Amino acid sequence: MSVRVFVPGDAASRSVGAEAVARAFAAAGVEVVRNGSRGLLWLEPLVEVETASGRIGFRNVRAADVAGLLAAGFAASHALAVGAVEALPWLRRQRRLTFARVGVDDPLSLAAYRAQGGLVGLAAARAMGPAAVVDAVVASGLRGRGGAGFPTGVKWRTVAGAVADQKYIVCNADEGDSGTFADRMLMEGDPFVLIEGMAIAGLAVGATQGVIYLRSEYPQAERVMRAALAVARAEGVLGGGFDIELRMGAGSYICGEETALLESLEGRRGVVRAKPPLPALAGLFGKPTVVNNVLSLAAVPWILAHGAEAYAALGTGRSRGTLVVQLAGNVKQGGLFELPFGISLREVVDGIGGGTRSGRPVRAVQVGGPLGAYLPASLLDTPLDYEALAGVGGMLGHGGIVVFDDTVDMAKQARFAFEFCAKESCGKCTPCRIGAVRGVEVMDRIMAGQAGEIAVLEDLAALMTDASLCAMGGLTPLPVLSALKHFPQDFGAGRVAWG
Repeated sequence: MSVRVFVPGDAASRSVGAEAVARAFAAAGVEVVRNGSRGLLWLEPLVEVETASGRIGFRNVRAADVAGLLAAGFAASHALAVGAVEALPWLRRQRRLTFARVGVDDPLSLAAYRAQGGLVGLAAARAMGPAAVVDAVVASGLRGRGGAGFPTGVKWRTVAGAVADQKYIVCNADEGDSGTFADRMLMEGDPFVLIEGMAIAGLAVGATQGVIYLRSEYPQAERVMRAALAVARAEGVLGGGFDIELRMGAGSYICGEETALLESLEGRRGVVRAKPPLPALAGLFGKPTVVNNVLSLAAVPWILAHGAEAYAALGTGRSRGTLVVQLAGNVKQGGLFELPFGISLREVVDGIGGGTRSGRPVRAVQVGGPLGAYLPASLLDTPLDYEALAGVGGMLGHGGIVVFDDTVDMAKQARFAFEFCAKESCGKCTPCRIGAVRGVEVMDRIMAGQAGEIAVLEDLAALMTDASLCAMGGLTPLPVLSALKHFPQDFGAGRVAWG
């Protein structure tokens, strides 16, 4: 049988047996292409078979299923068949810009990348010139996808206007928030889009050197990115005035904060720097530096290829373009979903995620990682955009959404926020370093029935919010206070034991 099958090679698929599946197909003489994951993580390994009428998918394939699939001729009636992949509702509902190529082909084939529209943005940028590229990014409304939501074009304009003998483009790929995996999926499934985005940024601001700071827990992303960088150099995409170095982190959560990341890159302990000066003026080795998240840089090639107006036409209010949602926790259909800003939390959790995996009611969702607010079911109609979430006391962060059903104990979740910060704080500012430890102790007393300690908890949270130097210490009280506000019955004497 002359067929070509696509077996994802990303970390999520490998964790559920994709390597064994690929070996089984290869041993049977089938041509195997290792693609990225499409993001339908509850179906992985999702094997796709190339047919005259398109690619047909087979869900949760195990190595033991390969012989039966071959014997059945990959029949559409097979028990594991899910039909035409592009027609799956999960994919049809999306508006994929940044993730348009992820899961489609071999992520290390530059020819495939070009055939699917890759490098058009870089060519356009070279034709436009630096100032026009910066103007286009400003006009697109693109905001930082790493958490703060700062306008990307404004940052680029600042670096472009700085006078220096050396400038840098630094990609923050230290994706450490719980419930987030978009950066990893993109680097493993379409590394050239990140390389192209960084090359455009270098051209726009006059930088000659790029650096990708990748978290050490992503070995597969490291392998793919190193290979892709080598291909890009060999094919002339890099070199001739701009190159990119890949540097590995050492497992420190705080290095996701841009100035701690720069400290680490310079060979020092990852400790937050005081600002000003801003990294845009005095960043890596004291030189003007663009520090952007993976998704921010990877969005730029589409903007340059299709126009700033087309990008800005998507979204709502000041949240323009597309949002990359990562859905995890107690949810039936966890995975990655890209669509314009403005969809409600309820549509994401119930419509896209299919509700809780347990079948019980949703009690809370946490948006924005371990420092994000816990929002109750009564706020599920909140739109997913920067301003709407801020309006209900939350934040969007990196787009991670973690779902909890009605068995969750929110006092335990509040304690976890303090415990997480106590372990991961860089230790520079006293409120974060000491406050998180005291927070764990206060939570333990509250959970032991000392309801009077709630006033102490509120005072401690206010102190940390007002006095912490970096976002981590200042935001740690956000999940704590949101849990206390929305789920008061879980705190104090006689509290409900939810789990």
